[in-house]
Amino acid sequence: MQKETARSAIDTFISAFNASDDSYVTALLSQALTSDVVFWGPLGRSEGIEAVERFVLDIRRHPAGTGTMVRCSAVDMPDEWARYQWVFTTPDGGPRLAGTDVVHLRRSLIDQVIVFAGEIEPSAS
Repeated sequence: MQKETARSAIDTFISAFNASDDSYVTALLSQALTSDVVFWGPLGRSEGIEAVERFVLDIRRHPAGTGTMVRCSAVDMPDEWARYQWVFTTPDGGPRLAGTDVVHLRRSLIDQVIVFAGEIEPSAS
């Protein structure tokens, strides 16, 4: 049951990137995130749904066009932490970015998001 709750919150979070209109982003994020969510993104640490909303809206306004964000793995969840992989693709074969997010859940909502964008380089032997 806990994994299904996490999957639902994660999929709702991802759906904010794919909303049909910017006006739906806040409502979707409010269904997935706590109001005091801590977001560790590519530009550093921020707090609150408004900060996550700014990040999502920036991604939605990608210079190559409105892209699509999808979860491309199962949700792996040991206890209250979960991780999943995602892919963001812009239209017409434009830039593609993949990564892994790690999220923490509190009372069925995501209260921390850590974004790892890009592939991890193989270690040098």
